[in-house]
Amino acid sequence: MQTVEQVLTAATDSVTLINNINSGTHDVGNMTQEEINDMVQRNVDHLEIILAYTEPDVVGDSSDKSSYTDAIATGKAYIAAN
Repeated sequence: MQTVEQVLTAATDSVTLINNINSGTHDVGNMTQEEINDMVQRNVDHLEIILAYTEPDVVGDSSDKSSYTDAIATGKAYIAAN
């Protein structure tokens, strides 16, 4: 069983990807905008699922989750703008 810390650490990859795509620093190769948006959406969905975990209790954990919630908002804004 993973700990809350381990789950959140693994979720940091999604945060990084969303933020790098938003800032234009992630190499998207020959991907279409639709494919990029799909990738961002998958990572937003992943973060939302992880933040809702009750086993381990991510929901009830008091650690700072602002980087994850900020990335969700950034990802949604990116998709809306593109």
